Amino acid sequence: MGYAVSKAAKEYLELDFSQDEEIVCVSENDACGLDAIQVMLGCTVGKGNLLIRLRGKSVYHFYNRKNNKSVRMCLKPKNNDLSREEYKNYLINSNPMELFDFSESNVELPEKARIFLSEVCEICGEKSSEQFTRLQEGKKVCLDCYSDYKRFF
Repeated sequence: MGYAVSKAAKEYLELDFSQDEEIVCVSENDACGLDAIQVMLGCTVGKGNLLIRLRGKSVYHFYNRKNNKSVRMCLKPKNNDLSREEYKNYLINSNPMELFDFSESNVELPEKARIFLSEVCEICGEKSSEQFTRLQEGKKVCLDCYSDYKRFF
């Protein structure tokens, strides 16, 4: 899957390997196809240009920051008569441009990755990125130590 979607995205958006954040992928699943997207397109979680928007769908949004083009790619329904192995071979050997429906992305281009400061949790003593730190009873605490206030529905 990742091989096919990467080939189709390269062709559709005129992509090359992303050295930084020139290409952004927002995947609607967390399946093994993401491995090929990382290798073929250079979109990685660590670089901040591979984001997961879990919907359980074989849908991928790609953005090319160099030319401001984007696309939403949705895998077309498969022939249910194929075995898993036959389907894998079908994906690998088919023209990737015929495997997906292409449309305008309905997900806004994510901002570039930011580097956040770390704060030490005043309860467990572990460092946590500042956007995941909360104030509770005057103390800076990580999300694991934070107690939600659940009085209201």
